[in-house]
Amino acid sequence: MATSNRGKGRSKPVIGIVGGVGAGKSTAAAEFGRLGCAVIDADAIGHRLLEDPAVRGRIVRRWGREVLGAAGRVNRKALGRLVFGDPRELAALNRILHRLIRRHMRGRIAAERGKAAAAAVVVDAALLLEAGWDDLCTHLVFVSSAAKVRAARAGRRRGWSRSLWRQREKSQIPLDKKRQRCHHILSNSSSVSHLYTQVRRVFHQIVPNAG
Repeated sequence: MATSNRGKGRSKPVIGIVGGVGAGKSTAAAEFGRLGCAVIDADAIGHRLLEDPAVRGRIVRRWGREVLGAAGRVNRKALGRLVFGDPRELAALNRILHRLIRRHMRGRIAAERGKAAAAAVVVDAALLLEAGWDDLCTHLVFVSSAAKVRAARAGRRRGWSRSLWRQREKSQIPLDKKRQRCHHILSNSSSVSHLYTQVRRVFHQIVPNAG
């Protein structure tokens, strides 16, 4: 298990949520939010950046206008079909987005840490470790879930086939390596209430003075 103390000297904890595709990272992050944490959704930041004319222009120059949908917006499904499964193309998209997402996250983290109401800051980012954003965090929490459960969730919530789910997960760091780098482990293969109980336990370990 990870023993990093990066950022521990700062005033307020920053908790990064890590796990496989469909593990329930956002569900765990939402419960941290209900406990008084400010939650930063890196995926949402990335989606907003796709609306930026400069970002959209770089994407069109690389992959052509076929990635544009209604009203000239980037069609994320069309773009995903081009980049996932091709490491070179995925790396090209990451070069466009990751630096910008990081900049936005750093700003949001600093702003939320300055608010008295936030007990801690939670970063919900599927590619937290892959993009190297974990250096923005003081604690890493791994959400563990069985493969068949993760695949079923991806199918229900995103309409993904099992092969598409497998392709997305293969594009990320292996789960055993992710788990080793985390400070806390949550199990999410049974009930949501069980996950919430574990989130509350970890929250009070990280923020012991919380009410």
